[in-house]
Amino acid sequence: MFEKILIANRGEIACRVIRTCRRLGIQTVAVYSEADANAQHVRQADCAYPIGGPRPQDSYLRGDAIIDVAKKSGAQAIHPGYGFLSENADFAEACAKAGIAFIGPSAESMRKMGSKAGAKDLMAAHGVPVVPGYTGADQDPALLAREAQRIGFPLLIKAAYGGGGKGMRIVRKLEEFAANLESCQREAKNAFGRDRVLLERYIETPRHIEFQIFGDTHGNIVHLNERECSAQRRYQKVLEETPSPFLTPELRTKMGEAAIAAGRALGYANAGTVEFIVAPSGDFYFMEINTRLQVEHPVTEMTLHLDLVELQLRVAAGEALPASLIRNKAVPQDGHAIELRLYAEDPQAGFLPGSGKLQRLQLPNPDAHVRIDSGVIEGDTVSIFYDPMIAKLIVWDRTRADALTRMGEALARCDVIGPKSNIEFLERLVRHPAVVEGRIDTGYLDRNLDEFIGAETHAEPIAPFAAATAWLLHEEARTRNAATASSDPHSPWARADAFRLGHSGKRIVKLDQHEISAFGAAGNYELASGETKCAVAGARIDHGILSARFDGVSHRFALGIHGDRIVVHDGTRRRTFVSEPVFAFVPSEKMHADSVRAPMPGRIVVVKIKSGDKVEQGQELLVMEAMKMELSLKAPHAATIEFVGAKSGEFVEADVVLARFAETKQ
Repeated sequence: MFEKILIANRGEIACRVIRTCRRLGIQTVAVYSEADANAQHVRQADCAYPIGGPRPQDSYLRGDAIIDVAKKSGAQAIHPGYGFLSENADFAEACAKAGIAFIGPSAESMRKMGSKAGAKDLMAAHGVPVVPGYTGADQDPALLAREAQRIGFPLLIKAAYGGGGKGMRIVRKLEEFAANLESCQREAKNAFGRDRVLLERYIETPRHIEFQIFGDTHGNIVHLNERECSAQRRYQKVLEETPSPFLTPELRTKMGEAAIAAGRALGYANAGTVEFIVAPSGDFYFMEINTRLQVEHPVTEMTLHLDLVELQLRVAAGEALPASLIRNKAVPQDGHAIELRLYAEDPQAGFLPGSGKLQRLQLPNPDAHVRIDSGVIEGDTVSIFYDPMIAKLIVWDRTRADALTRMGEALARCDVIGPKSNIEFLERLVRHPAVVEGRIDTGYLDRNLDEFIGAETHAEPIAPFAAATAWLLHEEARTRNAATASSDPHSPWARADAFRLGHSGKRIVKLDQHEISAFGAAGNYELASGETKCAVAGARIDHGILSARFDGVSHRFALGIHGDRIVVHDGTRRRTFVSEPVFAFVPSEKMHADSVRAPMPGRIVVVKIKSGDKVEQGQELLVMEAMKMELSLKAPHAATIEFVGAKSGEFVEADVVLARFAETKQ
């Protein structure tokens, strides 16, 4: 086994690899960019080395710098995590030439998967089901049109080199084929440098089911069951679980055998994932192999009681897979596991990534049912340069229904102050009928996004009174504590119930749009908001739980109070209140009709305008890059450009004026 390894990654995956290494007594070396000098993976590793600027291409994508650190530190192997260089065959080859073990598959295996067309042909040759289509090198438009007719509609055109949803078009009739082909080729050329496309029959309402495979250098290969990842938004996975609620034992056996055949076709060693698209009929087809550890690997670990990172390390060190895995064609699963990703993003604003300091980060305590994989803690900053993940929440229980309940409970214990988060979106996701009933397909979220974001209906009507009660108890406790610490703790002016000579102790609690009058103290109150009244009795806060009788009916709320912010959660829905009106300046098109401003910190990629240009409503003016995505900034109305405030390549802060419009003469 290795004595020291370098982790060529950051964030939660680097911390997760460090955790296994520490348990095995292996020393760890971290690398970090200028933006990550204070990151958790830097603090948790045994040592850490700087490798460049904040942008990935200046640091985490610099294979030469990473290998130099490995040599300097005495690391015997490099674990690439996922993303960055994890599927870079040239980097894997460079590690081998430097005498450093690459903890992943061989460069040869990666290169076989580099072309979607070549991978599809390879799989078909080894008996792995593939979607009917055309993968040929002849890209003559007339030939492609004939092949489209042969395959049939609906049809999917997609870039032969690439991923992430770029260079993909769905065509439903022949008359639309030529225009979509041209558009797809143009996008593929711009994104990947090559405009070759392949054609596939488009599977309606498919499910996305993947199989974890593992191979060693002794010729053994096994699969470790499936994960279903059908809950997706714009081709990005949102919820992952195992076992799949869709698969029958017979279908699981067939797909597992196909996954192993795919691994054997590559001569595969180490961890990999064979991804399939599955039709409602149960017909399944190969999509791709991810030649790395997956983001969602914890659900496999929790149901099989395995440490996949430990298996990776042992296989990379030349050990054979455990005999217990080799003997069983399929490993029996124990219970059900679900994973969600908690992101700094704003679902109400098109899932715009967020950044900034985590003023408060509350996550559930890990136990036998709940696992937290995170690369940040309270007080850390979510950077604009990388993926805005805050944490992965993974839960386990005996049944799927119980696991969903566990996940709801785990989400209820989460709270984020600083950048906006997707907690409420995730809460609505796990209780949505399509998820609860296990009938979600890969396009469901995109087709029905309004069911997961926007205003909640049937909100708990007593929530404002619960928040007011919590605030009253909180203020009373604070007043008592201040009185105890004062020189006259028994002063009548230090009473917590607002009693004064000449009036009855009325208090006003302002919660956003609610103004609630309160009489009483010590957990017994008469509350009123306008014409609505509520009698509260026996209110108590204990370990973050508010319990009380509201008009005689007992209720229980999870509670969070931070500064003037109050969160109450009834077990299903959360409501957030602020104890005083907050007038926050939020840039918007209406507020800035005279200009276009940066919605968040980031780098300007393209400037498409200059002073004096006349632009139309909706015309793209600038393209900005932040949080690993591009934002298109468009004109809110027709105007003449008076001033351009940014250049290509420049970093800008949030709310900076990027373009100002000339005044319109009446």
